[in-house]
Amino acid sequence: MFKLFKNFTKKDIILIITCISLVTLHVWLELKIPDYMSAITQLVQTDGSKMSDILQQGTYMIVCAFSSLICNIIVGYFAARISSGFSVTLRKKIFEKVENMGIAEIKKFSTSSLINRTTNDVTQVEMLIGMGLQAMVKAPIMAVSAIFKILNKGFEWSVLVAVCVAVLLFVVSTLMIIVLPRFEKVQKLIDKINSVTRENLSGIRVIRAFNAEKYQTNKFSNVNDELTKMQMFNQRCFAIMNPIMNLVMNGLTLGIYIIGAILIEKAGMLEKINLFSDMVVFSSYGMHVIMSFLMLTIIFMMVPRAQISANRINEVLDEEISIKDGTFTEKTKEVGTVEFKNVSFKYPDADEYVLKNISFKANKGETIAFIGSTGSGKSTLINLIPRFYDVTEGEVIVDGINVKEYKQEILFNKLGYVPQKAVMFTGTVASNVSYGDNGRPKIEMDKIKEAVKVAQGEEFVEKMENKYNSHIARGGTNISGGQKQRLAIARAIARDPEIYIFDDSFSALDYKTDAILRKELKKYTKNATSIIVAQRIGTIINADKIIVLDEGKCVGVGTHKQLLKTCDVYKEIALSQLSKEELENA
Repeated sequence: MFKLFKNFTKKDIILIITCISLVTLHVWLELKIPDYMSAITQLVQTDGSKMSDILQQGTYMIVCAFSSLICNIIVGYFAARISSGFSVTLRKKIFEKVENMGIAEIKKFSTSSLINRTTNDVTQVEMLIGMGLQAMVKAPIMAVSAIFKILNKGFEWSVLVAVCVAVLLFVVSTLMIIVLPRFEKVQKLIDKINSVTRENLSGIRVIRAFNAEKYQTNKFSNVNDELTKMQMFNQRCFAIMNPIMNLVMNGLTLGIYIIGAILIEKAGMLEKINLFSDMVVFSSYGMHVIMSFLMLTIIFMMVPRAQISANRINEVLDEEISIKDGTFTEKTKEVGTVEFKNVSFKYPDADEYVLKNISFKANKGETIAFIGSTGSGKSTLINLIPRFYDVTEGEVIVDGINVKEYKQEILFNKLGYVPQKAVMFTGTVASNVSYGDNGRPKIEMDKIKEAVKVAQGEEFVEKMENKYNSHIARGGTNISGGQKQRLAIARAIARDPEIYIFDDSFSALDYKTDAILRKELKKYTKNATSIIVAQRIGTIINADKIIVLDEGKCVGVGTHKQLLKTCDVYKEIALSQLSKEELENA
């Protein structure tokens, strides 16, 4: 918990000190009111007292009460400002941390858990800070001050208050021991319910197509019921607090007056007035003590969950990022070259290598294609170029420099990356095509239109209601798979990168569109290097160099015609898609 507090700014610290000062003043003012009550009680019962003296004491009470109210309002305002500002800073830090994480770290936490940590967990800490600056600071000051005030007012009453406080502490401690371990389970179950909900929403079409609504409902119900049972148990435990608090508070008041009545009855005439005055004051101070412990109890109910949330947040902030940013920002002698030198790779915590001893070089203007059966490591290989993962052995070199040496921003600006699954962001056609910063001036509309035209997207974009300003929903759910893929290709083209990376980016296109797109793309990118992963022979048939992968190993390198003669794996893939005559005439 305390590790998070280093995120407070200097301004926040000044406001916190101000809050503590105002809370101390507020407590002092509240504890002065019983003193004036005592004075009024004595004046009323003393012969010869003047009304002006009574009114004077009453005026002091009103001034103290009003001043206390003003202090409370200011503290509430500052506490809200500090807690909300802290949560803004914390969410920003978590978001920036996640932005810099590698794929391995994101998979470690899971998407649903990271969302929950950024929202729900931060809210728990925010609530504790907001309440803590008021109740947590006020309660101990109030309790200690009130106890000192009543120490010399009567031994019997002091013992009664001590017994009541002991009962409260025992109940609170017992509840914390029972409930605390379950709070961590609650947060994990919230992660789980988020995960099931996300899965359900993203796969809604498949769920409906397979009539799997009941299965998904049962799956959600199981997690939801488990969370409900856990929460119900916690709430039932805390529900015990309210009646016990009322019992203690009412019992204290009743006990004070019973003890007071006995003492007054036994006292002499002169002592009766002082005892009655002390009883009134003690009743007020005693309630302040109990209310202080009640406030602390409420905070103690919040602390365990906030502590667990803070730990979960710290897990993200303290996570060591495996992809370290380099420092190289200068111009390179080579342009548009990609070289793999004896590259081997295995995923973190995996035993077997996905890629083994891969070596090749792509020069400027060349088209290098990768093909192989599913699971042969094609996508993994090209994901090493933008450093989504770092190689386990060997080197990946771009423009003559190891990718680990580049400042990542510089490396990314050299690349035009089209992922296997086309990703669209909420916005317009234009904002999706011109997406991101490529280290050059803003992409103008003419460039956007040209990129869409090359990507064979002009036809469907021009038919949209607002054309290039037409709305694109999150994930591109309002356009087809092929349209998304073409816009993703247009996004890479608009950057004018040195190196294009196409990760099976033509799979959703029909053969005619695929052929036309590749022809136009070849003209447009003739001075750039293209690295293509594909399943279709037709997509890569004209590549300058085709690399065949099988179980993570390179089993063939050459042109289409060369591989048909020298590589059995390539020939087998080719014959499964095209006839012998079509291959001979290609």
